[in-house]
Amino acid sequence: MALAVCTTTSSREEAQAIARACVDAGIAACAHLDEISSVFYWDGAVQEETEIRLMLKTSEAAYKAVEAMILDHHSYDEPAIYAFEIATGSPSYLAWIEDNSAGR
Repeated sequence: MALAVCTTTSSREEAQAIARACVDAGIAACAHLDEISSVFYWDGAVQEETEIRLMLKTSEAAYKAVEAMILDHHSYDEPAIYAFEIATGSPSYLAWIEDNSAGR
């Protein structure tokens, strides 16, 4: 099963470093980075920040390795890490994700 694993970072550089580490290790096939506006509760108050959302395409088998890589490279005390099943898609694209998430 293919997954889209998401996290947010405080900078594009940090998101790119996590993306590069995952793709270089062969535990994610690709990554997308988007600038977003976030509103969240932290340290006793509502916070508003510009963040970078990082979405990594990977396999279910590689999820734990992706999660560990995010935690190893992330600067937040409590990074958001969550995944969505890619329920349907082009069979060749889904196969490409599986093939490129098996590790190098």
